[in-house]
Amino acid sequence: MDIDIDIDQFVNRYVAVWNETDPVARRNAIAGLWDADGTQVTESARYHGHDALEARITQAHNDLVRDAGFVFRPTGDATGHHDTVTFTTHMVPAAEGNIAWAGRIFLTLGGNGLIRHEYQFTMGTPNQASTRATTEEFLRRLGEGDPDRIAELFAEHVDWQLDWPEDGHPAVPWIRPRYTRADVADHFRDIAAFHVPEESAGEVSRVLIDGTEAAVLGDIKQMVKATGRRYVALCALHLTVKDGLITRYAVYEDSLTVAEALADQSVHP
Repeated sequence: MDIDIDIDQFVNRYVAVWNETDPVARRNAIAGLWDADGTQVTESARYHGHDALEARITQAHNDLVRDAGFVFRPTGDATGHHDTVTFTTHMVPAAEGNIAWAGRIFLTLGGNGLIRHEYQFTMGTPNQASTRATTEEFLRRLGEGDPDRIAELFAEHVDWQLDWPEDGHPAVPWIRPRYTRADVADHFRDIAAFHVPEESAGEVSRVLIDGTEAAVLGDIKQMVKATGRRYVALCALHLTVKDGLITRYAVYEDSLTVAEALADQSVHP
């Protein structure tokens, strides 16, 4: 079945309904886009009929457009044939800024030219893709253990954060503030100097990406050169990635376990 519509115009009307501020105009626009028996399917829910679609779109508008200050925009890549249409839409700050959400939309239309079935697929944004790529490369290089190669992934000036006294602890001199890319290389070089490289390992249990932010959850496994003592320390990292480089590095680890393994004794006060 071939549907005779102006695809770009149809997509523009679809995207506009999410930005529509007037409830009556929004309700009329929904009726002009979806069949009365139409459905929308997202990763987490299914909406059937005009009432459900109106409630869904109104909630999204209130949360994202009215309250959060975003707008939805088409990307100009709409295409279709027979009774199907597919396109991409972006959610961006109304005042300009980076893409906060990207969705791929797939529609099937009825003989009346209205949407019978809609499927939404969330896509990775450019920021998310860059953040994930840099984070994964950092973890790969961390596993290889080359301090200079690791440091190449950091910005020249780094916001380095850790929960540790300024004067540190004599058993673990590498746990201290860092400020530059050269400091980063020294940090990982110092860690290697105190441990047996062949026994160094770790496990990443989860990597979470949100725009330019990444959270890495896992643990660190090491053997201390001086004592032969092994230890496992839970660890979480919070990275900020901009232009493919790590600009912020916050580490949350079981520093007490590390200090006791290096000192080979309890360091409790």
